[in-house]
Amino acid sequence: MGRFMKVLVIAVIGAYFFILLYLYLYQEGIIFLPQKITEEKLVTIKKSFPDAEDITIAASDGIKLRGWFIKNSGKEPSPLIIYFGGNAEELSWSIAEVKNFAGWSFALINYRGYGLSQGRPGEKHLFNDAIRIYDYFSVRNDIDRENIVLMGMSLGTAVTVYLAEKRPVKGVILISPFDSVESIAKEKFPYLPISLLLRHPFDSISRAPSIQAPALIIAAENDTIIPLSHSLRLAEKWGGRKEVKIIKGKDHNDIVTEEYLKDVKEFLKAFTLPAPTF
Repeated sequence: MGRFMKVLVIAVIGAYFFILLYLYLYQEGIIFLPQKITEEKLVTIKKSFPDAEDITIAASDGIKLRGWFIKNSGKEPSPLIIYFGGNAEELSWSIAEVKNFAGWSFALINYRGYGLSQGRPGEKHLFNDAIRIYDYFSVRNDIDRENIVLMGMSLGTAVTVYLAEKRPVKGVILISPFDSVESIAKEKFPYLPISLLLRHPFDSISRAPSIQAPALIIAAENDTIIPLSHSLRLAEKWGGRKEVKIIKGKDHNDIVTEEYLKDVKEFLKAFTLPAPTF
């Protein structure tokens, strides 16, 4: 029995360290789930959405980021929403949804490794690329650089928060946001040394207090991927004015409802109303 116990203990310890090594080396495969498209699919997208301008932006390291600009406003220059998607979202999926937000043009640029964008995703690269995307659109003559709103979904909320800290924006919309990947991982895996393993912490909560742009924060009541408590922690630390909307009875992947659309439209309305006269 004593020998058996020793073997068992060694096996358990070995399995534990194997799990640690696996999580350290292959965490990108857990955090990022790139969805790709082909050039043939791009042709189909162009036929289906002729108003979607095919955009290529060179990242700071030369990687080409691909996506779309959709003019959805009669104003010239146009107010703009820059959208950052979830960890398994290819942004051509969102082109059809732009029509729901009349008066606002959209920038939908895929992360590295997603769609037709080159490279491999990682926190540092996504953050640097977000700056590059903002800078590209903010100097276009058809964009009102004083009226840029950032919008992020799930993983994209961390990219949105980072960019809102680094560049001036009119407002921020966060859908299913989280305080940090580290915080969520520690809650799900309390027996693992997450702080030592994690290379992509996406620490939004440390940045939130310094951001003064008004924010709309929408979370699902029954979110099983990003628990509601993590969204509320981020909201609590937000430095500027904030509105928190909780979609009752919904989970992470069915949060986009009529109520969600209404909340976003109401939030955006404040930035497009004419200035009061006295």
